[in-house]
Amino acid sequence: MKEMFKPGLEVFLGKYLHLVQGKKVGLITNQAGLNRDLVSNIDLFWEHPEINLVALFAPEHGVRGNIVAGEKVSAEIDPRTRIRVNSLYGECKEPSGEVLEGIDVLVFDLQDVGVRFYTYLSTLLYCLKACGEQGLTFIVLDRPNPLGRKEEGNILRQEFKSFVGPAPILLRHGLTLGELAGLLNSSLKEPARLEVIPCQGWQGDLFRGDKGRWIPPSPGLPHFGSVLAYPGTCLFEGTNLSEGRGTANPFEFVGAPWIDPFRWREKLLDQNLPGVDFRPTFFYPRYSKHQQKECGGLQVYITDPERVDTVLVGLVMLYTCRKIYPEATHFISMGANYYLDLLLGSDQPRLLLEKGVHPEEITREWTEERAYFANIKREFLLYENPEEAI
Repeated sequence: MKEMFKPGLEVFLGKYLHLVQGKKVGLITNQAGLNRDLVSNIDLFWEHPEINLVALFAPEHGVRGNIVAGEKVSAEIDPRTRIRVNSLYGECKEPSGEVLEGIDVLVFDLQDVGVRFYTYLSTLLYCLKACGEQGLTFIVLDRPNPLGRKEEGNILRQEFKSFVGPAPILLRHGLTLGELAGLLNSSLKEPARLEVIPCQGWQGDLFRGDKGRWIPPSPGLPHFGSVLAYPGTCLFEGTNLSEGRGTANPFEFVGAPWIDPFRWREKLLDQNLPGVDFRPTFFYPRYSKHQQKECGGLQVYITDPERVDTVLVGLVMLYTCRKIYPEATHFISMGANYYLDLLLGSDQPRLLLEKGVHPEEITREWTEERAYFANIKREFLLYENPEEAI
């Protein structure tokens, strides 16, 4: 009989309060940090007689999840608890010694989506590093990887490290943040005193939320369909096409004002990509790229999550769009780098695309990298026999 699902939050409150008793606690979380009754961990901690919650920490999008992508998060006072909220997505993305002064234990409870460029991973790494340097205990209340165990993409090259690629792991890595905490902590010069509280009742399958209730971990992923497409369609953030931000279907819609969606779909169907389909559509982004302009494009449907390679889908979409609209489709820069290079953790895919190399040839070169990473991550798996996870 399958074990009843419980997030790490509930397991912690039921069995592991001794880790924080008599200590001052800081909590890194947002609106998705809920128990199965949809009660916030902030409220649960604040009202618990054995937890002394003294500070909150907000990742990208803020502690209540109401701030759009890329917008700085300001320090504030939480209106409900009157506790100070410290920003981890402002001028400084790593908690300073001054901010951590007076805190004994830092608790991390964020819902990830299983992709290297989703910035909660960077926040996890930066907080691990800070706790190691300050001698603090770091507790991760784990949650499932909604994309399961499937791996896709390449390993990031060190010269392309950034906040959307903080470590040399696969683009779609197949790990939870708790498992990644173990992996990343092992590489630090000053490891944190790490405690990972696993969730219960999850064995690596796709996770649409408890009882099918998907709680958006950020404004850009309001639906589970957005999450399924995200590892591939997020690559369009590195182009002048809209990735659907400012619509009801971000990361499902991709397009631009100059695109004929029917022509693009026909070109894509010729590629015979398994596990995916495309619907021609027109949309008006309310903000972000092509704001208030009609865009022609496609809605991406992942029809078979087991067969699809979503990173390949994103690259083939980009490849075909460049074939149809070579003068109009551009890569965009961020500082000294192309943003696509930061998302992919390498400049080789872009350089090969510019030469007209088909994405299947590009991704074929990543097979050995996935095998290497599968071996590296083996000792940090928490939810099944490592032999079954590869």
